[in-house]
Amino acid sequence: MSWLERVVFGAQAEFPWLESLHVYEVGAPRLPLAELEGLDRQSLSALHLAVSVRSFRAEKLSEFVGALVAGEADEAKKIYQAVKASYPIAITRSLAQAKQWLRDRARGSERVGLVASSGASRLKPEGINVHEKIDAPTWFLNGRDDVRSSYYMEDPATEFDIQGLELDWVGVCWDADLRSIDGKWQCYRFSGTRWLNVNDENRKIYLVNAYRVLLTRARQGMVIYVPAGDVIDATRPPSYYDGTAAFLSKCGLPLIS
Repeated sequence: MSWLERVVFGAQAEFPWLESLHVYEVGAPRLPLAELEGLDRQSLSALHLAVSVRSFRAEKLSEFVGALVAGEADEAKKIYQAVKASYPIAITRSLAQAKQWLRDRARGSERVGLVASSGASRLKPEGINVHEKIDAPTWFLNGRDDVRSSYYMEDPATEFDIQGLELDWVGVCWDADLRSIDGKWQCYRFSGTRWLNVNDENRKIYLVNAYRVLLTRARQGMVIYVPAGDVIDATRPPSYYDGTAAFLSKCGLPLIS
């Protein structure tokens, strides 16, 4: 039984009135049609929202991030030229610079915060601990005087915390779980004392999509922090990060010096 059937049939067992549930397939690219076999379904391509409908800027950002996570630097650079005047994105190798960049741009009640992948285990030496769970309502809603709020930029939200939500200005903290090596993304997970290759295709897709979520959470603009690494730390050598920073620069993003 597929995951979708388990969800549907499990819900029907709990709520008998759901037996009449009709599944609409909305024509999303690469939709796993096999998952819908045996279910009462109808394909309505007009329902599919291929990109955000909020604005032209949001659409272009979605296209830019799509090209970036696909490893298409030239395409990402071309798309970014159309949006950079109204949606600034920068790269930095310094966390302090990332935080200052966000503070300098936030006006009035505009909200800032840091985000990172849930697999970004080796950001901890930089003071970013993704395994310290945030209290989402406090993080998203409390004011500048609350150290637990996003404003303080001490505790990062992961893709689980922020999916479907937004801040005005976001600092995306990039770890060695997703690395650009010779222009291609390579996926890793941290286990025990070292990074391991991710070979499962589904887990690779999940990790790439986690970064896609993180890169699309800012309404106004974002800064991407790629650590410099540490030559005396075998889990964080500069080589784990330099390729990613170089790729992002190739996408047209300016480096804060």
